[in-house]
Amino acid sequence: MLYYLFKYLYSLNFPGAGLFNFISFRAAGAVITSLIIALVFGKKIILLLQKKQIGETVRDLGLEGQYQKQGTPSMGGIIIIASIVIPTLLFARLDNVYVLLMLLTTVWLGTIGFIDDYIKIFKKNKEGLAGRFKILGQVVLGLIVGLTLFLSNDVVIKVNVTAPSRMHEVSVEQTSVANPGTTLPISTSVNIKSTKTTIPFVKNNEFDYAWLVPFVKGEAKQLLAWLIYVCVVIFVLTAVSNGANITDGLDGLATGVSAIVVVTLGVLAYLSGNIIYAAYLKIMYIPNIGELVIFAAAIIGASIGFLWYNSFPAQVFMGDTGSLTLGGIIAVFALVIHKELLIPILCGIFLVEEISVMIQVGHFKRTKKKYGVGRRVFLMAPLHHHYQKKGYPEPKIVIRFWIVGIILAVLTIITLKMR
Repeated sequence: MLYYLFKYLYSLNFPGAGLFNFISFRAAGAVITSLIIALVFGKKIILLLQKKQIGETVRDLGLEGQYQKQGTPSMGGIIIIASIVIPTLLFARLDNVYVLLMLLTTVWLGTIGFIDDYIKIFKKNKEGLAGRFKILGQVVLGLIVGLTLFLSNDVVIKVNVTAPSRMHEVSVEQTSVANPGTTLPISTSVNIKSTKTTIPFVKNNEFDYAWLVPFVKGEAKQLLAWLIYVCVVIFVLTAVSNGANITDGLDGLATGVSAIVVVTLGVLAYLSGNIIYAAYLKIMYIPNIGELVIFAAAIIGASIGFLWYNSFPAQVFMGDTGSLTLGGIIAVFALVIHKELLIPILCGIFLVEEISVMIQVGHFKRTKKKYGVGRRVFLMAPLHHHYQKKGYPEPKIVIRFWIVGIILAVLTIITLKMR
């Protein structure tokens, strides 16, 4: 909103109004605003949650210090959502399709998480919202995101194409090395809709979903490629949001890991949205994607501000309201900047946590069927509880997971040049 106000003031030659033309300035404003909202209003929201007795009910899992968390306010994800949405509305361009998709994702998954927390706390149903309804909500959102990316004319990438040109149409440098009247190839940039995405550790650094249907030609090939892409959107959104939800089991763990991931995505969005850096790194240039740097800045500020209250010992938990939202944001963000195939590296913490649960449950069921008694691979799943059972202090586990997250983030960025 402020962008449009200052754009008008700039047209009137108002001093300093031109600063709002710079993404870096608006991103800084978003960080500061989200921090203020999380730190100042976050405390008021925590007191309100305490007053309403919206506290965590702890099950006996045999973990050290678990009963100290009894009664700690949950549903703190409201703080995160408010600290993301308000700065984005203030500083980002609201006519940008990518910003609108991210706002939709935030509110949509925040609502699903809120309903889940509400059922757990007020209805005293520890299971919360039925799993099938959660999945349905994620699938519908995935369909909306995928179809929007398919149908919107604003969702394009810029590619170089080569076309023949007569001698009189080319540059002076070309005329000095060619005979007059000859036809030379020249390169020009055009915007196209594409199902290409970035893939790590390969020479051209790109993968096109259309390659999965080599037996189809023409428009049918592109339609099938987009159908595959929409399915990928649904899968990635569901997997990452649930992975973040599973990771939210220790004070500050999901918050810190999410902040690290979003910083990385913000860097990738900035590079992909800057034609100079994109050309230098030889990565796809995505017009207008740079506006997501402001959204990423709001998430970073919100996460750091929330971590003030969520670090050990936590004064508030984000609940599903926050964890589902952060996971979904990360998934959609990676998808719209065409970096979803980097998620296994970047979101390695979420992936390992999710896989540890799948391994534990699968092995337990298989051995129970085979031997009559279920056996476990880990002392407890997800993985962070395994280390708790081994006697590691909670803050040490969290900090070490953060360190691993930083290493994975650095590795994700350098994959742009490791080909």
